[in-house]
Amino acid sequence: MGFREDFLWGGATAANQCEGGYNKGGRGLANVDLAPTGKDRFPVITGEMKMFDFDDEHFYPAKEAIDMYTHFKEDIALFAEMGFKTYRLSIAWSRIFPKGDEKEPNEEGLKFYEDIFKECQKYGIEPLVTITHFDCPMHLVEKYGAWRSREMIGFYENLCRVIFNRYKGLVKYWLTFNEINMILHAPFMGAGLYFEEGENKEQVKYQAAHHELVASAIATKIAHEVDPENQVGCMLAAGTNYPYTCNPEDVWAAKKSDRENYFFIDVQSRGEYPAYALLKMEREGIVIDMTEEDLALLKEYTVDFISFSYYSSRVQTTDPELLEQTAGNIFASVKNPYLPASEWGWQIDPLGLRITMNDLYDRYQKPLFIVENGLGAVDTPDENGYVADDYRIEYLAAHIEAMRDAVELDGVDLMGYTSWGCIDLVSAGTGEMKKRYGFIYVDRDNEGNGTLKRSKKKSFDWYKKVIATNGQDLENN
Repeated sequence: MGFREDFLWGGATAANQCEGGYNKGGRGLANVDLAPTGKDRFPVITGEMKMFDFDDEHFYPAKEAIDMYTHFKEDIALFAEMGFKTYRLSIAWSRIFPKGDEKEPNEEGLKFYEDIFKECQKYGIEPLVTITHFDCPMHLVEKYGAWRSREMIGFYENLCRVIFNRYKGLVKYWLTFNEINMILHAPFMGAGLYFEEGENKEQVKYQAAHHELVASAIATKIAHEVDPENQVGCMLAAGTNYPYTCNPEDVWAAKKSDRENYFFIDVQSRGEYPAYALLKMEREGIVIDMTEEDLALLKEYTVDFISFSYYSSRVQTTDPELLEQTAGNIFASVKNPYLPASEWGWQIDPLGLRITMNDLYDRYQKPLFIVENGLGAVDTPDENGYVADDYRIEYLAAHIEAMRDAVELDGVDLMGYTSWGCIDLVSAGTGEMKKRYGFIYVDRDNEGNGTLKRSKKKSFDWYKKVIATNGQDLENN
């Protein structure tokens, strides 16, 4: 059986991690530009430390990133050489609307993405476009408080109308918000939220999330009206939570953690707030301003498919003092003694991908799309820029095999797979370049030095073969 014949193999990037050109083409300043490297990165992305402009004390990797702004033709040609059927990328909101609240868009920004999509089309690559991959114009942060304001829905709607109309016929796969649940964990990076002294943070986060959920429903409505061919997906940072022991308390802790992540997708996929979420908010004194019109929009305009990132599973317990914590995509988790870990402490669990896919498919019965999965590692190139990244091949092969099992043995409906960071880019969590994910090496270091020269790693030809055989040949030879 295997993967469907029209399976969408490809890779994924985000504008703020690869594009650069922060001051080119009329682009405005965005929240994602202002995450520095070093010890202040985490306080900034979590909204605890105010950083609304660049300063001289910090290095901001997103300013230039890997300069895909000027290299995109070369990069897309390399993706085409690997045989990509799809390329997931995101639009920088402040390229289209530099401030975010203008009536008319910035033509230079619109043209830039049109050129990218036409370049993809030239090679038969289907763009998969994330409308907002954490981006929020800083003008909207400063003037309106970002997504805490209901006015943001209208600004987002304006962005959607413009891009859906402009790129009709060039793009048909869309994601509304990247890792929408990240608003709870990294609120400034995820949604431009900065907290004032004494503010009820949970209230702010859940109100902002509600505005994003309504905006997502409106985007789905407009997308289908503009072009019935359009398919719109939601996107969550996934990874099933395991109980640390069979103590029912641990089992319940794991279930609660899963629900915290599923809550957003429950709304986007099923069209209403789940009872557990409403009761949780009631218990915690969180009062969401939601109108009857909001609820009607959520109910009527649910997503067509569920997309997600998967890097690792997570473990929960009621007794955290006894246990070692591990890293993992900004989410802390208890260390799983049965799993190896990456150099950054992310635990490697291919079977967890199959488990997560089954959990999501059982829950929603909608097609799934894995839009991020990969291994962040230190790559050591030879003098030609070649990296023998067998560790990456091993990681990806094991995950693709688990994904194939979910399709062949469990009957999960899977649309496609885009590995994260198909070309080396800036890490979202740490801001580092040395934490590399790509099939393509980019000569750039953590301090922004390097030639930006692109070169193929060993995994480049391996992934080319995987795509050519529709995921049947995973051998590393």
